[in-house]
Amino acid sequence: MTTQRHFDEELESLKEKLLLMASLAELMIYQAIKSLIERSQSLIDEVNSQENKVNHLHIEIDEMCLRLLALRQPVAVDLRFITSAMKINSELERIGDQAVNISQCSAFLIKQPQVKPLIDIPRMAEIVQKMVKDSLDSFISRDINLARSVLNRDDEVDGLKDQIFRELLTFMMSDQSTIPRSLELILVSRHLERVADHATNIAEDAIYLVQGKDIRHHIEEERDN
Repeated sequence: MTTQRHFDEELESLKEKLLLMASLAELMIYQAIKSLIERSQSLIDEVNSQENKVNHLHIEIDEMCLRLLALRQPVAVDLRFITSAMKINSELERIGDQAVNISQCSAFLIKQPQVKPLIDIPRMAEIVQKMVKDSLDSFISRDINLARSVLNRDDEVDGLKDQIFRELLTFMMSDQSTIPRSLELILVSRHLERVADHATNIAEDAIYLVQGKDIRHHIEEERDN
């Protein structure tokens, strides 16, 4: 086997590990929100068990990237891919952490009467899960248009978070007994917003991979394009 062919296979393995980690992180968000909707302790436990898998993958991917950098000394787009993969690896691990945070909120809420029917939080979670999937897909397939669509969806998530806050604020003002439960729901929306932020960071890394341009401080310009 040639050195180049071996290197290409190692890059392919790295892509597969990232896709696996992204699918696990997306699943954790789904399970955490579903545990809240269905008031299910077993789903909360499932999120916690998935966290161990994500943490192991986090270490494994970092080690793969460091080994490739040290032994292969890649240049140009391959170097950008590996360094971006390391950053994305951390973003995905943090998404898993946010899912655990949501499940902790759920553990409290499922033991209490509902403040209100859950409408905006499941909608927000659905958008966020798709952002996670699309951001990683845009990186793997080097699809700038898909990456930009992730950036644009971040505004919708922020709008839903604000809407959830305003609505729950009215409940807290009219009935103080709802304050602890309302605050937990507000925390859930904030954790989902953070997941969207991590997905946005991954999409920015996808654009960097293709264009070699860091757009982190020029998001509005990218959204206008």
